[in-house]
Amino acid sequence: MFYLNSVLLAAGGQQGGGMVQLVMMGAIILVFWLFMIRPQAKKAKEQKKFVDNMQKGDKIVTIAGIHGVINKINEDNTIQLEVSPGSYLKIEKSSVSMEWSAAINKSSDKK
Repeated sequence: MFYLNSVLLAAGGQQGGGMVQLVMMGAIILVFWLFMIRPQAKKAKEQKKFVDNMQKGDKIVTIAGIHGVINKINEDNTIQLEVSPGSYLKIEKSSVSMEWSAAINKSSDKK
């Protein structure tokens, strides 16, 4: 009974509680945007730039883990990928992994 009375008094005596909730909701949305949406949009922009700058002779790795060298870039957003001498695969440009391709190019530069 005492607990119920104190809850009712606290709820009735609170002024501006809606404003505090609104500010907190805005803060949550801001934090969500800063830590989730913005970095993901930046990464997508970098991936698009990477895909647009690919050229013949680049060593790449697909998201499925297939390693190869670009033999031809087609107009329909596909790539002819040479996986071994004389063996070619036609893949989508969007299936190229930016991180894995950068890692394989970095390791081949060290050799």
